Amino acid sequence: MTWVLWNDRLVKDEDIHLSKEDRGYQFGDGIYEVIRIYDGSMFTATEHINRFYNSADQIKLIVPFTKDVFHKMLYDLIEANEVVSGQVYVQITRGASPRQHQFPTNMVEPVLTAYTKEVERPVSQMANGVSAKTVEDIRWLRCDIKSLNLLGNVMAKQEAHEAGCFEALLHRGDSITEGSSSNMYGIKDGVLYTHPVTNLILNGITRSVILDCCKEIGLPVVEEPMSLKTIFANDEFFMSSTTAEIMPIVMIDGKKVAEGLPGDWTKKLQTALEAKILQAVHV
Repeated sequence: MTWVLWNDRLVKDEDIHLSKEDRGYQFGDGIYEVIRIYDGSMFTATEHINRFYNSADQIKLIVPFTKDVFHKMLYDLIEANEVVSGQVYVQITRGASPRQHQFPTNMVEPVLTAYTKEVERPVSQMANGVSAKTVEDIRWLRCDIKSLNLLGNVMAKQEAHEAGCFEALLHRGDSITEGSSSNMYGIKDGVLYTHPVTNLILNGITRSVILDCCKEIGLPVVEEPMSLKTIFANDEFFMSSTTAEIMPIVMIDGKKVAEGLPGDWTKKLQTALEAKILQAVHV
């Protein structure tokens, strides 16, 4: 039996009943998070939960639980489903009300839904690298909010998928922003480059951990937009996300990045991130 967190209680999957007028369904009026589970424990749960509440604040949506209560609810869900390696997906919408663009009255209660999924680490791909396709970034200008409005991301990912690539490498004109579901990084002459935290990217939780890892291993970081024109001048390139961790990108638009193999700095960062994961889940 699969358990789902529905508002403030655990229910069976088949007992979920969502309204046809839920604003998440009609407008994408809500926000979400995906948290990685290692050995039954959530990794960087506090950071994900803080971002969840911040995204809610940005769209003037009130999460009806304290962060501590919410944290425990997610752990209860994980334990109920006995997840060892996987993820928990959680979203909250503004609730159900007769369709109108402006917000409904305060009498409408938000709807929270969360579920777990078994997911193995992509060990082979992390070791060998993946390919990416450059795609024009057509998304809205508040990519820093982790909202349910993901059609631009979906279209980009599909374009990459149809080209046989793992990820879409998004760019606004000549400036590389991020991936369709990831952050992007280039390494040139022993310096890591990545887009700064602005409204044009989502500040990934894994991204923040990686920047800490860079300090630990002595890899300087420059936060500035990378140029699409000089992308192949990089010695190494990789992406990061909650589920992909640190994923080397060895091909872009069918052309090799450097030697077409995961680079040494990327491997060092993978080792540093894995150490943080092991330390966090075995405390």
